[in-house]
Amino acid sequence: MTDTETKQYFWGTGRRKTAVARVRIRPGTGKILINDRPMEEYFTTPNQRKAVMAPLEFAQLVGQLDVLIRVRGGGPSGQADACKLGIARALKTYREDLAGPLRDSGLLTRDGRMKERKKYGLRGARRGTQFSKR
Repeated sequence: MTDTETKQYFWGTGRRKTAVARVRIRPGTGKILINDRPMEEYFTTPNQRKAVMAPLEFAQLVGQLDVLIRVRGGGPSGQADACKLGIARALKTYREDLAGPLRDSGLLTRDGRMKERKKYGLRGARRGTQFSKR
């Protein structure tokens, strides 16, 4: 392997609510860094770690790829799901044969649920002002 092959990255972008994750993967030793911190330090709950690892476990590539993630916006749960989608999209570019199985398992489907915007004339997204007879 030449030096350029070892530096080659495969990119994927994941989004959930207001969180955006930019994911780079490359063949390596299996380290996962999120905002320059280990995954165990960044995501403290088992559910969040499980969400991040789901695409790698599905593709049976745990310990074979280095994953570097930059994630911004949202909260921990939204960031974990954004990382999950980003890793799945990066795996799709890494190996094209994974695209079908990843899609069938729901890992390439973006969760479109977001906070509804506030409308003018209302107190929130849907709540109006209280009616006063007098």
